[in-house]
Amino acid sequence: MKRALITGITGQDGSYLAELLLNKGYEVHGIIRRASSFNSSRIDHLYQDRHTRGVKLFLHYGDLSDSVSLVKLLYDLKPDEIYHLGAQSHVRVSFDIPEYTADITGVGTIRILEAIRETRSKPRFYQASSSEMYGKVAEVPQRETTPFHPRSPYAVSKVFAHWATVNYRESYNLFACSGILFNHESPRRGETFVTRKITRAVAHIKLGLQEKVYLGNMDAKRDWGYAPEYVEAMWLILQQEQPDDYVIATGETHSVHEFCEEAFGHVNLDWRKYVEIDKSYYRPAEVDLLIGDPSKAAKVLGWQAKTRFKDLVKLMVDADIKMLEDQLSGRVARVEVGQH
Repeated sequence: MKRALITGITGQDGSYLAELLLNKGYEVHGIIRRASSFNSSRIDHLYQDRHTRGVKLFLHYGDLSDSVSLVKLLYDLKPDEIYHLGAQSHVRVSFDIPEYTADITGVGTIRILEAIRETRSKPRFYQASSSEMYGKVAEVPQRETTPFHPRSPYAVSKVFAHWATVNYRESYNLFACSGILFNHESPRRGETFVTRKITRAVAHIKLGLQEKVYLGNMDAKRDWGYAPEYVEAMWLILQQEQPDDYVIATGETHSVHEFCEEAFGHVNLDWRKYVEIDKSYYRPAEVDLLIGDPSKAAKVLGWQAKTRFKDLVKLMVDADIKMLEDQLSGRVARVEVGQH
């Protein structure tokens, strides 16, 4: 049985990756931060399966700012594969907390790579690199060889982490790889990210619980894919004979404007009646266009995106509507029980 360690296991990608690895027979370990409230809703169903179905999922307290906790975990677990997904991952927020972003997203990667060296372990290491590294793009579409021009503290930190991974691969012969993932979404996407913000708003507006949604740059174009397919690419990257870096993308680009049009149109609403622009959501330096060239991933990994843009938007809207309807019906049921 292979043993995998995931940082960021409670996030969108971490939860889908944990599911994938468990289904492949892995023993999965995840690092979670100690907090006064639980933040594990995306993996609660998996953790409960530990007791009902014997699922091999284990959670450990640790932090990307604490190198001692990372070293101790690697000594104890000796994982076969490490998937480093943990980060301060919100681009707009990174302008407000640049030092924290640099420490967790950038230097946190060095701490894990150093922990691998310190423990003399030989795991295969996956670094979650980002299309945001391309920033002010030098070419269209963006490939593995396209120069980086980061436009946010988050992107700068990801460039640092990406090159650190390359450096440790070349300097210490580590099996260290990076997946340069373009935007990937799902019903588990964080609620402050623009795609989920839109689909949640559509659900609330459709059910009469919200009147407006406030957004920033509507003209920004992104290459949007489906997160469960992208975590499969992460796994494939670590199954190759040689470590390397790969762009993971759909090869299509769509604007936030288009996303709104599809999301509201799916429930027969005119987005122009409900969307307002709030310039506080604009970034100090914008990234106007991202579109990836996934041809290397297709050739070497045999991977390609299957879920198209319109289908992705629809499944997210449908999921948010169902979630809200379930919440509302639950409240009604509790009120009725309380009245009897």
